[in-house]
Amino acid sequence: MSKTLGVGLIGCGNISTSYLGLAPMFNGIEIRACADINADAARARAKEYDIRAETVDGLLAADDIDIVVNLTVPAVHYEVSAQVLDAGKHVYSEKPFVLSVEQGRDLAARAEKGNLRVGSAPDTFLGGAHQLARNLIDTGKIGRVTGGTCHVLSPGMEHWHPNPDFFFQAGGGPVLDLGPYYISNLVQLIGPVRRVTAMSSVPTPERKITSKPRYGEMIKVETPTTVHAVLEFANGALVTLGASWDVKAHGHRPMELYGTEASLIVPDPNFFGGEVELLKGGGAAADKPTWEHPLGVPNQQHEQGMMANYRAVGLAEMAVAITEGRPHRCSLEFALHVVDVMTAILHSGETGAFVTLTTSCEQPAPLDASQAAALLCATAQ
Repeated sequence: MSKTLGVGLIGCGNISTSYLGLAPMFNGIEIRACADINADAARARAKEYDIRAETVDGLLAADDIDIVVNLTVPAVHYEVSAQVLDAGKHVYSEKPFVLSVEQGRDLAARAEKGNLRVGSAPDTFLGGAHQLARNLIDTGKIGRVTGGTCHVLSPGMEHWHPNPDFFFQAGGGPVLDLGPYYISNLVQLIGPVRRVTAMSSVPTPERKITSKPRYGEMIKVETPTTVHAVLEFANGALVTLGASWDVKAHGHRPMELYGTEASLIVPDPNFFGGEVELLKGGGAAADKPTWEHPLGVPNQQHEQGMMANYRAVGLAEMAVAITEGRPHRCSLEFALHVVDVMTAILHSGETGAFVTLTTSCEQPAPLDASQAAALLCATAQ
């Protein structure tokens, strides 16, 4: 069994409960401490999950912390991750891990200097449904991927989040907030993107919070909330991406990929599981392939019913990769290319110009059932 690395969290907001609640399912990691600029928030989370509360400086200096998980708001992801690396610790960040390619390259230089790793969410592409889709593509079941569509459309975040302001500020918006799930999955399924074009808008410049405790407050929107883009991949495939927080209802599938032999329906990449469909045309009924993959097994009750939720698997896989001396799948190179795609989409939306990507990456290695099972504790299987 791989060595267990000590983990500390910086940022004790909503997302911290996912890591704190799910990390014990995995080998290779143990969350030992948390910190927040709001000391009361850190103490409350520490008490809730039986870990210790630290100041940020105390966490960065702690001898039993090997990896720091950066759960701060996107606008300070880069600043906090740079602090972590400079303190001599590996860092795993919530998405997007930086807001520009320049920031990502700076973190890469800091990591290389310290012989450290940088990882980034999302890790949902490691889920059973998306690894099944990857296997179907890799084994030629749909032929060469030539195109596709993705849609991530909703009324927005101010209806449920208690403090939704950051969603509508620089670093937020549907492309940078939800786009990482879709673009990460596209890159792991098809490969890197060559160039993009897009159009964007802000249909509602001010939005009313209808969640508690701030019901009735208004938010000024500072980033596009409706974006339509076309991504040209290095293999020649063209994929349309629609991302909007201005849609009351719709009937689009989350992701469809079209190949020379068949089409593939991929479930929402915001989640680990779901139904994959293979469409061969000619009047044939849809094939619904399945396989036994532990990261596709429903394990948590949601409003929609039992669903698969294995957030923190990317963190655990990085920890195991560190101890085994191999590349990790939620890597800086991969995440930086996704950031490059997203910021290029936003730039194209502002300027109306085609934007050629300045980065590329290798597709993350597939994660088969046996590799996934090795990451899970025996009690979680």
